[in-house]
Amino acid sequence: MRIAIAGGTGQAGAQAARIARERGHEVVVLARSAGVDLVGGTGAAAALEGADAVIDASGVRPGDDPAAFHEAVIGTVAGARPPHLVVLSIVGCDRAAEYPLYGGKFAQERAAETSGVPFTIARTTQFHEFAAQVLRMGARGPFRFSPRMRTNPVAVREVGARLVDLAEAAPAGRAPDLGGPQEESLVRMVRAYARASGAGRPVIPINLGGAFGRAQRDGSLLPGPEALKGVETFDEWLTRGC
Repeated sequence: MRIAIAGGTGQAGAQAARIARERGHEVVVLARSAGVDLVGGTGAAAALEGADAVIDASGVRPGDDPAAFHEAVIGTVAGARPPHLVVLSIVGCDRAAEYPLYGGKFAQERAAETSGVPFTIARTTQFHEFAAQVLRMGARGPFRFSPRMRTNPVAVREVGARLVDLAEAAPAGRAPDLGGPQEESLVRMVRAYARASGAGRPVIPINLGGAFGRAQRDGSLLPGPEALKGVETFDEWLTRGC
């Protein structure tokens, strides 16, 4: 198969590209660094030509409006009329759409559903690397802050494999969600990552306000009982060297 991957240099997209190549597929990376701008459309038509499936694992750029960004990417991809579009989304994005990142993913899903292109939506939970992101984002002087959140982190390489599995299969609409093997506390994850990375500074729990903060704490962002479960735990990921 010829598989085009939007965001093929990002975390999940790079894993999908590696796995697809290992399985013998021809991979086309759709990224600005490869001369393809899926928002403006530059280079997209040539890159998408002949693709049997397109995986949209694209990520927003700093300063972008997430909803507008994802809608533009879907519009560009749909214009090439690929036989199958696989969209990487987030578990619970519809229940926390007030938060721009989650709202952007929900807008991306709706754009795929109305694109006229056969599609599969693949929702996953946050990756293990989320702990490192929160540690960086929560830095304030000598302290680190982490939101209280119930989460079910999954290994990004397992997400990459899932995306390729779905690209190889027929369009499925909304596919079963994918989560990690067990529920975790985000605060514990961030503290464990801080120790493992040598950050050595206190991590202070906080409650975010609004509907998004409540969704973080009440389990709304956890996968349901019908979701697929990954294999690697967060602690195993830490032991492996992050």
